[in-house]
Amino acid sequence: MTKSGPELTDPAPVDVAVVCYPGSQATCIHGVTDLFTYADYFARQQAAASRTFVRITHWRPSAGDGRLECTFDSRPGPVRAPTLVVVPASDLAPIARGHSPESSAWLVSRHAEGAIVAAVCGGVFVLADSGLLAGRRATTHWMFADELRRRHPELTIEADRLVIDDGDIVTAGGVLAWADMGLSLVERLLGTAVMRTTARFMLIDPPGREQRYYSDFTPPLQHGDKAVLAAQHWLQTHAPAPFSIAALAGRAGLGARTFLRRFVKATGLTPSEYHQQLRIARGRELLERTQDPVDRVAAAAGYEDSGGFRRSFKRLVGLSPGEYRRRFQGMRRPQRSE
Repeated sequence: MTKSGPELTDPAPVDVAVVCYPGSQATCIHGVTDLFTYADYFARQQAAASRTFVRITHWRPSAGDGRLECTFDSRPGPVRAPTLVVVPASDLAPIARGHSPESSAWLVSRHAEGAIVAAVCGGVFVLADSGLLAGRRATTHWMFADELRRRHPELTIEADRLVIDDGDIVTAGGVLAWADMGLSLVERLLGTAVMRTTARFMLIDPPGREQRYYSDFTPPLQHGDKAVLAAQHWLQTHAPAPFSIAALAGRAGLGARTFLRRFVKATGLTPSEYHQQLRIARGRELLERTQDPVDRVAAAAGYEDSGGFRRSFKRLVGLSPGEYRRRFQGMRRPQRSE
């Protein structure tokens, strides 16, 4: 997609409307507001102009009939159709289905008027409930991805992605992914120079990160297939060791072909793919908490060839082992409870 943006002499400001549905995250609401406020300042500075380039409004369901009403306006004036509508993250967990029907209906109306609709983290559930995501690719927080798939099987969930820009619909992953999403939209609407200046001022890397850098491999264990679960438990405790399909199938008490079919159905992965995920998870842990050379980490994770470890690590995590260590050593990533 071309991201040159309009010329800065365009007299029409970018109208950014933030939907503050019940339970939406204050950090995201105010972070997006600040980011676009900074972008407006730098757009004016670069164009040597005093006019407004960005107007930000907040919209909340009213206590009476639930209709959305404007509760904040950075440049008070006549209400206009928004250029961009942002659905913030939720406070903690994904909201319940149909949590804010007025917000979902408002999104549909603004989208029909031509607005870009962008949702962050748990806010993607509000957007999905509106129907606007049907048949689309989307991302959300990696810990919420399975729940979004369960509720909306019509979507293609790409949880490794931090931001998916589908033109008129944009979704973003983790809790603070509003920054990456906001910068991407600043670049589209106001140009690359304004985006880069805004990113430098906020001490944020320009867009380009991926959510898989941060996500843990969480083995699916609640599928109800006890035979497969027995094989999973063995793989978990013997991750560095080699295995054979015949031996795993024997532990599960199944024939090899039946075992393979049921394992893939229960976990979504072949035994080899599953085993590799466990080994890479072990490698990530060692890179985070030790100073061991990568060759030694590879051996501890079960790889005889450190080159193979490096290639697999890069493919699954998106960073080389050295890049991962520099970014994450000393950082304790949150553990997901089963």
